[in-house]
Formats: sequence, structure tokens, C-alpha cells
Amino acid sequence: MKLKKLSPDFTICKVSSIDQVDLTREYVFLSRTPDEISLVCETGQTPPDVLESESGWKAFMVSGVLDFSLVGIIARISNILAEAEISLFVVSTYNTDYVLLKADDFDRGLKLLAEKGYQIS
Repeated sequence: MKLKKLSPDFTICKVSSIDQVDLTREYVFLSRTPDEISLVCETGQTPPDVLESESGWKAFMVSGVLDFSLVGIIARISNILAEAEISLFVVSTYNTDYVLLKADDFDRGLKLLAEKGYQIS
């Protein structure tokens, strides 16, 4: 399986509204529940009205469009990283999955995945 490194740094945050979220940016992940609005965005695009935030994340995506019948993709990646005590934050879209790791663990995480047969670009 191929994984593609993304160049931006990311911030994960909780916002009070999406009024100041720039939806024209290349990477904007929003989710809303009755309890919160979560946002993952490029660090330089973090809106000023965040309630809580954590910066210092890097990301990679699973390359290609994933069929909904595929199973275990994130589980395999998660297990490899968990064995090395590397935490992750996952965002899924209709087409694929994005995995965020703390910047301090990013290179080590990708190296471990490459050692297990993942192709990194």
C-alpha cells in the first residue's frame, strides 16, 4: 500500500463556529456533533476563535481512492504505530484516509511503516 506524505504542519482544534474557517484551503477537515465542532487545518490557517487546540502534527494520506469494502487499512497502520507507542489522529474522507502523527514521531512512524512494506512518497 502506498502512503503519501503531506507537507503542511497541522493543528487539531475545537471551534465555537465555522465562521472564520477558510474552506478554500487545500486541507480542511470539519466534524460536528451535538457536543463540539472539531477542525483539522494547516497550522497557519487556525482561526482566531479556537476554544482548544493542539499544534505540532504532520500527516500522510493513504494513496488512491479506497473502496468501502476494504477492511483493516487503518487497523494495520494503527497496530504498527501502537507497538512503537506512537499515537495517531485519523480523518477519513469519502475517498481515503489521512493519518496525523505528532511531528516528533512522524519520521520514525513512517520508517516503521516502510519497514512493514508500505511505500512512502
